[in-house]
Amino acid sequence: MKFVCLFAASLTATAAVAASIQKDPVQVNDPAMLQIVAADAQFELLAEGFRWAEGPVVEPKTGAVLFSDVPQNTVWRWQPGKGASPYLQPSGYSQLNQEENLGEGSNGLIFNQQGQLVLAQHGNRRLALFNGIKDGKPGYQTLVTAYQGKALNSPNDLVQHSSGAYYFTDPPYGLKNADQSEQKQLSFNGLYRFEPGKPLQLLTDKLTRPNGLAFSPDQQFLYVANSDPQAAQWWRYAVKADGTLGGAELFFDATDKVATEAGLPDGLKVLKSGHLLATGPGGVWLFDAKAHHLGTIRTGVAAANVALSPDQQWLYVTASSTLLRIRLKAPSV
Repeated sequence: MKFVCLFAASLTATAAVAASIQKDPVQVNDPAMLQIVAADAQFELLAEGFRWAEGPVVEPKTGAVLFSDVPQNTVWRWQPGKGASPYLQPSGYSQLNQEENLGEGSNGLIFNQQGQLVLAQHGNRRLALFNGIKDGKPGYQTLVTAYQGKALNSPNDLVQHSSGAYYFTDPPYGLKNADQSEQKQLSFNGLYRFEPGKPLQLLTDKLTRPNGLAFSPDQQFLYVANSDPQAAQWWRYAVKADGTLGGAELFFDATDKVATEAGLPDGLKVLKSGHLLATGPGGVWLFDAKAHHLGTIRTGVAAANVALSPDQQWLYVTASSTLLRIRLKAPSV
């Protein structure tokens, strides 16, 4: 009876979240927003019932969407006409680093230049390459797990530069008690550059909660979200010829919205046009490259991350316990 009651409660909670998804979500601050998304565009609810959906990415060849349920240590795969099904479990915690470990799975996901799936693994505290199913379980190859001999906190999100180098963020979300965890070996939460075969480079240790990141179309800039309620911000860094970063430039500060809107700066993507689609308080914020807030695609629940279809005509959003999508009319250049 207890299991039945808990299951019924879970279904009720899921239904409540789904019912909260924003109707008529396009909130326009500037008419230029309507060049990206139609005023009457609506969300489609693709899948629901997850603990915390994160890190969506579109499979280049199939159009399927992979995404993480972080607390459930699972990567799910959604396919048109088939719905969502478990794809990788465990996704990011396989009994490594057991002390004070929350046992959380993967967060950010990307397909690298070779078409391989790369995961930011909270529980195992590393970037890892998926290398196939072995004995019924996914196998992973460690790419990087330490900086100067000290374990990473819990890698969160990542992108790959055209040079082949990975850039990733490392907040403490996967550690019990976060910054106060006894297992936290680094005194900061870093943004890193990892080039296979070379030592890991720390790019900055000044962000309190570095999270989502994306390059501008010409890769001259790297945008980084800071998911700190006390400093809910997006930052921009010039990318130097050697791959390191120039000085930090505050792109936009949304701290004043945190008290009244669900969500924080988290995942983000940049369109070919240079516009940013960034999850933040209230939903998905749309900026032009000059940091002008054109409007928000309101989700009704906290939005964690976003992904774009290869033609940039669909925006996929992981929001609380759901996977959503909305049609875009993004310019191709």
